[in-house]
Amino acid sequence: MKLSNIGIVALITAFMSTAAQAGDWGDWGGGPTRNMASVEKNIPTSFGPGKSKDDSRQIDPSTTRNVKWSLVLGSQTYGNPVIAGGKIIVGTNDGMLRDKRFKRTRGGLVICCDAETGKTLWRLVVPRFRTKDRKFNYDNLNLGICNSAAIQGDRAYIVSSRGEVLCLDMNGQADGNDGEFQDEGKYMVEAGKPPAKLNKTDADIIWRYDMIAELPMNPQDASSCAVIVDGDFVYAGTSNGVDRGHNKCKYPDAPSIIVLNRKTGKLLAQDNEKTSRNILHGQWSSPALITAGGKKLLVYGCGDGVLYAFEALTKMPDGDKPEILKVAWKYDCSPKEYRFDKNGKKRPYEKRHASYKSGKRGGGPSEIIATPVFYKGKIYVAIGQDSRHGIGDGALSCIDAATGKRVWISKQVDRTMSTCSILDDLVYVSDYTGNLHCFDAETGQRYWVHETKSPLWSSTFAVDGKVFLGTENSELWVLQTGKKKKVLNKIKLLEKMANTPTVANGVLYIATGRYLYAISAEK
Repeated sequence: MKLSNIGIVALITAFMSTAAQAGDWGDWGGGPTRNMASVEKNIPTSFGPGKSKDDSRQIDPSTTRNVKWSLVLGSQTYGNPVIAGGKIIVGTNDGMLRDKRFKRTRGGLVICCDAETGKTLWRLVVPRFRTKDRKFNYDNLNLGICNSAAIQGDRAYIVSSRGEVLCLDMNGQADGNDGEFQDEGKYMVEAGKPPAKLNKTDADIIWRYDMIAELPMNPQDASSCAVIVDGDFVYAGTSNGVDRGHNKCKYPDAPSIIVLNRKTGKLLAQDNEKTSRNILHGQWSSPALITAGGKKLLVYGCGDGVLYAFEALTKMPDGDKPEILKVAWKYDCSPKEYRFDKNGKKRPYEKRHASYKSGKRGGGPSEIIATPVFYKGKIYVAIGQDSRHGIGDGALSCIDAATGKRVWISKQVDRTMSTCSILDDLVYVSDYTGNLHCFDAETGQRYWVHETKSPLWSSTFAVDGKVFLGTENSELWVLQTGKKKKVLNKIKLLEKMANTPTVANGVLYIATGRYLYAISAEK
């Protein structure tokens, strides 16, 4: 039997969308479908995080259990570890940086370490972005690097805390200063300071694309997009947002998504949807790359609360002018009743700035902070807002990936920043209110909900019959996968967890506010 090219693509895509990731976990979601699930086996359900030795914050190994090694990160960590080729990259802030060559600026830090031992191989110091424009509300919350890198062979691609897309050498300066970019010593210190003298444990930047200067655009609070690398193309969200006063968008016509040349960093394409004209707050989602309806699509959640599917590039564009990405379909993730009242009047964007404990709920539309997940021909994504806006009405949508039409929607999920994990036709998703939900992927039926009684930033991770979820109350929950709820464990951590658990090559990786743990099989 002969298959057409479209038929072959469809079969490959169907396999990719149903098979969970195993082995390395080289980017956010383990691959372009962004599903936070793995087929790894013998993953531990328990470990002891230990105690720190002294002011260095180093963990005393003798006080841990089932821990291969631990690594001190920053004072806050919102980046997630990725693992490939025996190396790990994780983003954090510079709160625990101890190097006389560099001054802590409440900026970012990228760490590359050995996956077997946890030994730091190199670091990239990213000084805080400073500007005289007081209306420029950016990089002032000590958040550091807020996304996952994408590792491709000997290169890693990451969005910095300064609104840049960076291509980094996985070997750092250990094999020399490669690429056209040769100013790492100057880059890693504040403006006006003498360049730092480089050594083998420093990062090697191959190229740098400054989205703030080049597009231009104005991020809100943080730049947070895990890029996708597809052949010669790097896809990145811009994180364009409203101004410091939350009143208007400084660059309403800035693109929401761009495409760069993987080898040079040249801008190749961008969208022209002008989504920032209707932006609610910021744009912090990450794209997924799928094949549906015979087309390769880039699916991206924008700050207007709409999910867009753009036709991905299939060949290198000609000429110097960036191409415009074509829209295949778009889907409004905010239900109509969230956007309009009973009289058809537009409802405001409710940012109550209410504390989690107050229990005050917000309504109105929300943006998309979570990453869309592709599974068996469908897209799953939920809406949410900045955690400082408190709890409120949310929604989880299941969308036909070929047409952009709604399959089902559940308003049982509150506002969330979290990405779904889907395993064995069950969807696991958390919301900021503190709930972990289990849905039928096909019908949208909710089988169970578990209340953690804590704000939740972390996404779920499904693997080996278990669902892992970290909390702001410094707990790691482990539940059994399946249609009936069963709690397997609740582990007390040393720090809050805003990160997503990761599994690669039989090892469970847990990043908390200050630490990264590599957890081995139980003994």
